[in-house]
Amino acid sequence: MKPVKFDYHAPASLDEALALLRRYGGDAKILAGGQSLMPLLNFRLSRPAALVDLNRIPSLAYIEEHDGQVRFGAMTRQRMIEFSPLVARRLPLLREATKWVGHLPIRTRGTIGGSIAHADPSAEYPAVLTALDGEVVARGPKGERVVKAKDLFVTYLTTSLEPDEILVEVRLPATDAGAGFALEEFARRHGDFAIVAIAALVVPDGARCRAARLATAGAGPVPVRLRAAEQILERDGLTDAAIDAAAGRAAELVSPDSDIHASADYRRHLTAVLTRRALRRALRVAHG
Repeated sequence: MKPVKFDYHAPASLDEALALLRRYGGDAKILAGGQSLMPLLNFRLSRPAALVDLNRIPSLAYIEEHDGQVRFGAMTRQRMIEFSPLVARRLPLLREATKWVGHLPIRTRGTIGGSIAHADPSAEYPAVLTALDGEVVARGPKGERVVKAKDLFVTYLTTSLEPDEILVEVRLPATDAGAGFALEEFARRHGDFAIVAIAALVVPDGARCRAARLATAGAGPVPVRLRAAEQILERDGLTDAAIDAAAGRAAELVSPDSDIHASADYRRHLTAVLTRRALRRALRVAHG
């Protein structure tokens, strides 16, 4: 199929892009990498009056470290993230997650801001943003505002961003030295969206666990931060028994739906299995 007729705009500045969004009064779509939007247009699941293409705004593509955060311009390509030395050193969980994103052509065009704003709960970047308690910067007619991950995702393919706002930056706290990390994912084929995935980060402190971060993809309408499972590890350490208890608790914390790919019960089972795998591998990484 082909998309319905729409106006196309390629602004050269962010202010111009925001003006276009205001002109169309919420009936325009932002085009970033296009890896999710174009299929929706072609199947006529999305019928905007206009596309506002951000690809000619060079100021929206960068990776830099500032005040303990690694900050990404929304138009930073996933392929750039995959090979960034700064990301490898300061955000290894994001680098690992990037390898799970689609295939090479998708990562070449796809952007971090586009993936997060699209808000597919099966995608890897929203899970990492949630696990690390990251935040995004949105710019609109009233200026900029910072939105925490817990306040960003509303439901399937829906965020708390206003129709006249543009996600301009993604901020993730840099990872402590000595932390362990892992992303474990189950999909029918490599490159498919996850049926369930678990992002894990642990900071061992001798026999104890100073910090643990766990979040899901594919286990509900939004990424789920598994705080009660994290608390088990931070209280009891990273023993096999504690990891098993955290994995069991993780399965209780999710409320997945059934669909043609998997039942809700199967997704809950996968949540426990993948949490256990992710934690054990993160611990191995932490121990070198």
